[in-house]
Amino acid sequence: MASFPDYYGILNVPKNASTEDIRQAYKRESLKTHPDRLLNASNEEKKASTEKFQAVADAYYVLSDPQRRSEYDRLSSSRPSSERTNDPSASSNFFRMFSGMFTSGAGDGQSGTAQEQRPNADRVFGDVFEDLLRPEVERHLPVWSWLGSACGAGLGFITANVPGLVVGAYAGNRLGAIRDAKGKSVAAVFAELGARQKVEILHALALKVLGTLYT
Repeated sequence: MASFPDYYGILNVPKNASTEDIRQAYKRESLKTHPDRLLNASNEEKKASTEKFQAVADAYYVLSDPQRRSEYDRLSSSRPSSERTNDPSASSNFFRMFSGMFTSGAGDGQSGTAQEQRPNADRVFGDVFEDLLRPEVERHLPVWSWLGSACGAGLGFITANVPGLVVGAYAGNRLGAIRDAKGKSVAAVFAELGARQKVEILHALALKVLGTLYT
């Protein structure tokens, strides 16, 4: 293989990062690269963002599991530093060649064949998305979307001023929709939203996690 993915570099973490460090890094990088944040993007821009988003999910999938991480580190140490790269396309090549060593991935939303053992980026993000919104979900009890928005905005402003207001409003609003949907997960409701609503929620979460809106 001509190039080898530097998953630590893709997540912007040191090689001695803890599992929690890796999870927090995934939250940051997935919000930066999520293709749904690009409302008016060209097909090429959307494709590039999707590839980056997938590579971030790949990195998290490999490094968040001790056994997969150990196998990855062993392979990485055997390759010259000149071959290691942050290029997302290298991750695709990596899974084509080495997915068979990740036999522990059967319970992580993977299919049985080696060719299909690459993680599903949307499913990986769905788990973390639930985690990002859990504080808002657990502390609000709205029934209707508008009430959730009002409660979320008020509490958000008290706890974190304007950024908190924005996050709370969108999270609370979506919580109302989730409750009305009778049992759907947060990620499932998000997937059904319109493009502009997805952009607004991702930007609100970026304020919460990154401390700033991203372009």
